[in-house]
Order: sequence, then C-alpha cells, then structure tokens
Amino acid sequence: MRFRSLESRIAMLFLLLLIAVQVTGLLLIQRGIESNARNAVTAELINGGKVFSRVLEQNAETLRFGARLLARDTAFVAAIGNNDEDDRDTIESALANHGGRIKASLTMLVNAEGQISASTSPYRPAGLEKLVKGMLERAEQADGASGIAIIEQRPYQVVVMPVKAPVTIGWVVMTFPIDKQQAGVMHEVSALQATIMTRGAAGNWLSVDSTLPRLAAGSLAAQMQARGEQPGNSFEMEIGGASYCLREMEIGTDGGQRAVVVLGRSLDEATAEYARLERWLLALTVIGIIVSGVAAVLTAKRIAQPLSQLAQTAKRLEGGDYKGRIAVERRDEVGALAQALDSMRDGIARREQEIRRLAYWDTLTNLPNRAQFLLHLNESLTEAEKLGNQVWVLMMDLDRFKHVNDVLGHQFGDALLRQVAERLLALMVQRGQSSAQLARLGGDEFAILLPGADLDHAIGLAAEVLQALETPLSLDEQTVDIGAGLGIAGYPEHGADGESLLSMAEVAMYTAKQRRDGAVVYDAVFDQSSAKSLSLLTELRNAVERDELRLFVQPKITIASGVVSGAEALVRWAHPERGNVFPDQFIPFAEQTGFIRVLTRWVLEQSAMLSRQLAQRGVHLKISVNLSTRDLMDQDLPGKFAEIMHRHQVSPGSFCLEITESAIMDDPVRAQHTLERLHAMGADLSIDDFGTGYSSLAYLKRLPVDELKIDKSFVLNMEQDVGDAKIVRSTIDLGHNMGLRVVAEGLESEAVWGLLKRMGCDQGQGYFMSRPIPASELGDWIGRWRAPGSAAAVSRKEENSTVPAK
Repeated sequence: MRFRSLESRIAMLFLLLLIAVQVTGLLLIQRGIESNARNAVTAELINGGKVFSRVLEQNAETLRFGARLLARDTAFVAAIGNNDEDDRDTIESALANHGGRIKASLTMLVNAEGQISASTSPYRPAGLEKLVKGMLERAEQADGASGIAIIEQRPYQVVVMPVKAPVTIGWVVMTFPIDKQQAGVMHEVSALQATIMTRGAAGNWLSVDSTLPRLAAGSLAAQMQARGEQPGNSFEMEIGGASYCLREMEIGTDGGQRAVVVLGRSLDEATAEYARLERWLLALTVIGIIVSGVAAVLTAKRIAQPLSQLAQTAKRLEGGDYKGRIAVERRDEVGALAQALDSMRDGIARREQEIRRLAYWDTLTNLPNRAQFLLHLNESLTEAEKLGNQVWVLMMDLDRFKHVNDVLGHQFGDALLRQVAERLLALMVQRGQSSAQLARLGGDEFAILLPGADLDHAIGLAAEVLQALETPLSLDEQTVDIGAGLGIAGYPEHGADGESLLSMAEVAMYTAKQRRDGAVVYDAVFDQSSAKSLSLLTELRNAVERDELRLFVQPKITIASGVVSGAEALVRWAHPERGNVFPDQFIPFAEQTGFIRVLTRWVLEQSAMLSRQLAQRGVHLKISVNLSTRDLMDQDLPGKFAEIMHRHQVSPGSFCLEITESAIMDDPVRAQHTLERLHAMGADLSIDDFGTGYSSLAYLKRLPVDELKIDKSFVLNMEQDVGDAKIVRSTIDLGHNMGLRVVAEGLESEAVWGLLKRMGCDQGQGYFMSRPIPASELGDWIGRWRAPGSAAAVSRKEENSTVPAK
C-alpha cells in the first residue's frame, strides 16, 4: 500500500486520531485515579479517627463499670466505713483483684479527705494525684468521671468512682494505659497504622506504641518534631521507604503535655488496585490501537476499491435482489458507473415495490399486511425445519382503541395506529432486529415475526414492546394512554404451519387481555373449557353466603409518636376443604370475573362493623380498604359506600380507600370522577404501591388524594441498598411537598423504623410492628403495643435479653 494512495492516507489519519484520543484518555484516567485514591485515603483516615474515639470510649466504659462494681461491693464499702487498720488488707486485696480483672495498671482508694489511703502500687505520680483531685467533685456530681493523664510522657485513661454509704466515704481510682493494645485494635478493625504519641511541655515528641515497625515509628516521631503543631489535617510523609498519608488526632492534654494518635495509610497499598487497573487500561489501549489499525486499513480498502461491490450488486440485480444500496461518491468513471447502476436499481425496485404494495402492504401504516406476514411466516417455517431452528410469533391488540375511535373519531384512530406503527418500527431498529418482520394484520392488531429466535428472546422483545407503549401518545393536542395485550406462540413447540401459529398467538393474546398480564405465552390449557374457572367462581359465591371469609387487619403506626393510627383491612378465605386460602390465590380471579365488587362490598361491611366496635371501646382508627380497577369503574360505588356508612352509623372520615396507580390510569376520566365523589363524602384516598407504576405525576396531582403508600419493595432493603433509601426519601419529600401524608409498607426491622423516622415518614406498616391479625384481636393488640424507644419497650427488650437460652 503506497503512502500517497487514498488507502494509506485514510488508514494513517484514523490511526493518528485514535492514538491521540487513547493517550489523552489514558492520561486523564491516570490523574483521576490518583486523585480518587488520595480522597479515599483521606476519608478512610477521618473515619478511622471516629473509630479510635469509639475504642477509647469503650475502654473508659469498661473502667467505669469495673470501678462501679468495686465501689458498690458490700464488703469493700464496709471495710472502708470501719476505717480499721485490720481492714486495710481487705481493701488492698479488693483493689488488686478488681483492677487485675479489667487489666488496670493502677487501682487506688482516695479517702473522704482527698488523700490516697490505699494503692496497688507504691509509685504515685504527682501528676496523677493532681488530676484525680481535680476530678473528685465532678465524679461526686455525675456518679463517676473519666479523664486522660500523661505520666512520664505516657497517656493513661483515668476513672474516678465515688464510694457511698450512703454519703461519699471515698473514691475508687483506676488507670488504664493507652498503648499498643488500642493501636492493635485500631489496625485490626480498619487496616490503618496507628501510633500513640505524646508531646511534652518542652515540645519533644515520643512514640509510645505503634503498629509500625520500631524504626518506622522512630522516623515518624522525628518528622512530627520537625512538622510542628498542625493538628486535625491530613499530611504525607515518607516512612520506612514508603509514602504514607497521615492524620493526627488529639487524645487528651495534661499540664501542657499532649497525647495524640497518628493514623496512617500506605499510599502504595491504597493505589495497588488502581495500579493494576492502569496496567489493564494501558494493555487495552495498545490492543485497541492494533485492532483499530487493522480495521482502518480494511476500511480504507473498502472505501477505495468499490469495483468488487459493483460486480456483486449487478449479480444481485440479475437475481431480483434490490436491497443492497451502493454508497459511492466519486467523480471519476467508477463513481459515475456506480451512480448509474444505483439509479437503475432504484427505478426497478420502486416499480416492483409498488406492485407488491398493492397486494401485500397496509396502506395506512406502510407495514406488511396479513397476507404478506403469513407468506413470510410460512417461508420462515420451511427454513427453520431444514436448519432445526425455532420461529416465534408475537400478536398484539391495542387496549381501548374502540373507545378512542368512538370518542375522537376514525381519523384520530388512524393517526394513532400510524404512531403505534412508527414506535414499534423504532424499537425494532433500536434493537437491531434485521431479521424480524413487523406487520399490521387489520384493525388494531399487529404482529411480529421472529425467525431463528428462542422463547427468552421473544419474551424479552414482548416486554420491550409493552414498555414502548406505556408512554402516552400525543395527537392534535390530545394525550392518549394506550396499552396492549400480547400473545406469543412458536414453532415447533405449539404449531407447524402459519395459520395455526397465528391462531394460537391470537388465543394467547386474548388471554393476556383478559388477565391484564401484558404478554402471555400460548398454552394448550387456554383452548380447554373453563370448567375450573366456573367452579372457582361458584365456590367464591358460596364462601360469601356460607360466611367462610374472614377479616384480617394489619396496624398502621404513626412513626413520630408510636401511636396506632389506623389499620389495613385484608380478607382471608377459610375454605372447608382446602384450609386457609390466601388472597393471591383468588383475588386476581375475582378481578378478572368481576366478582371483586362483591368482595369489596363484603370488606367494607366488615370494616364498618369493626370501626363501630372499636369506637365503642374508645379506639378511633382510620380503616384502609383496597379498591380494584373494576371498583373504580363502578359509577354506583359512591352510593353503595354511603349506604354502608349510614347503616352502620360510621363516618366516612373513618375510612381511607386505597387504589393503585395502574387502576387509576386504566381509565383516568372515570376513575377521577368516582374518586372525587368518594372524597367529597369525607373519605381519605391513598395511592397504594406508589413508585411501581408509570402514571403521570401531572395527572396524579389533580386527584383528590390524601396519602401515598411507598411500595414495600423499596422499604424492605433500604437499610442495605442506598438506591432504595434515596427513592424512599425522595418519595417522602414529594408526598410532603404535595401536602400528602406518606406511609411506608414492608417495615420489618427497628433499624428501618429509625431510618424512616429520621426521614420524616408519617406512618409505617409491616411485620416489625405486627403481621396481619384477625380483626377481633386488634383491640387487645393495641393495648399491648409499645413503640420502639419507649420505657416499656426497652424494659421488655432487656427482660428478653436476659432470658437464658433453652
């Protein structure tokens, strides 16, 4: 390849540009990695300081506990009170035993006059006696005091505990060295190097104990001496031939002396992973340059040598293939020939396309019609049989399209179908489905052919199609929410010919629309009789007549006060043969058949009776009842609700009616009309499972809603999942900004209770407080309920913690 040729110049330009971009990106990434590593180490040192403070607090608490045990020991107190020389051995023995038990370096008894009367060591530093005397009054007032003493440039934790009988007759003093034990604990917990150091009144630094090697600790002390006073800031030093990022944290001061801990993290260790990443990036850059160089050469050849393409195109035209387009823009003879050949291809293709369109294309959407789709389907089946491949068919029918045609007219409906076709085509292009075939079968039915695909691929594409239709369509200043039911059938699992597969996909499609499941894969059961469904419907009717249903409730708690403020009404089916039947086994079927309206009326009746019974006991709660999509479409629902409230002499304000986002958006106009009538009566309205639907906030804000219920899928893992916690916090802020109270479902731990309380969530509901219980037990449960943090709850928790394991 000559350097002055078009091929060489194109290849060289591509290579130079690629190398410049790769090197620039590598340098930027390297700088970012180094900056991020240092920031991470600094944050680690700050957190390490907090951890070390906690270690010291735990040590002080251990000392206080040991001193308190000794100060309250009956024999010890009696021996001090006797003030007898014969009891001195008892006192010294008690001091030695208790001090040794908690590994105190020195244990002393100070008498009522402030003098040391007994000690486990004859050595009594003057600085310690001065510190202790200054702590006696504070220990007297606070039933114990602690402090830091620096004795011979070594830091000690000191605890003073009064001995009372009942007046103060002395003080127990215990000291605990701050040495390598705390530094070692710090290193084990955080992997940080910890060095305990003191600075004398003369300004000289001494390394007391360190997790660093001895020489490295000595080097650190010397460099700290040269650094001077700069507490609280992170700084870097070379220690033992390694670069460390360090942070100084003060432990305490005593008479001009300071005790500090210096926390350190090796930058080499911190950046080790990043260094490996840099090597990988460098290797990938080199590989990318090599691969791109080869690609650039090949591309140059393809651009500069189109003659072979022209020959192949001519052969395709001879065979009747007009799909390949020649993209050559040259002003020489080869370019003119390519343009003439391309123009001839276009002319022939247009004429044949017009002929085929009349027989095989839908003129409204410019998509293949049913005849062409069936032709392609049979061809795909023949090829699949030879190669052993699969073929899948997706059939889709739009929801509420007849209603759109009736209300907005057929011209609007035609425009809507064109937009649906454009949206589906855009999805196919985005996914790169070159072999897939989209068609309009007629009316509002569309189909997609997937040759060579498998079931997972078909299900995935179906989900994307449904998701693409969830965004409302806008036409002539009208916004229309459109959904669809989608059926899936395939070869060889379900059928072997095109007509059978289309028929099976249609059966699955209507099953999906009936179940409101979105997409359904064909099953032979769909074509069988519905005797089982009819039997279940009969059993449900008998359950109501024979009083087999049971009302359960789950309490709702006001998180800020811990007061029981409401309860959600739930239904259970005590079947005489099947036993307890849970709602998810019969509620979906009840919604499909319309029997859900009967169940809703039963729940309202039972909830009204429960509300009246609780009110007679002086308990006033807001009972929450779920409404389904069919309930919202029932224009008589407000009247039925008012009649139940009147008959049981219960105020509508005692009820909160819960609806899901999907139920509202199924028919927003009718839903809003029903909700406004219910709200006008005084009943509260709640959006249940908020955050799982795709409803428009602009529409939701116009609804007369009083409450948002955060779906439990976000609440269950919010303690471990930062993303879920952010969603919960944002939902709470959104609800409060809209003037709504916010309820969190799925509250299952005290930690989540605390998080929700700090976020300002109004109410909570979940297993942490109570599982669903029979309605008859709600009153007794309220009497037993104690909120977390209350005196009774703490007492009960302590009692439970002291019960021996069985």
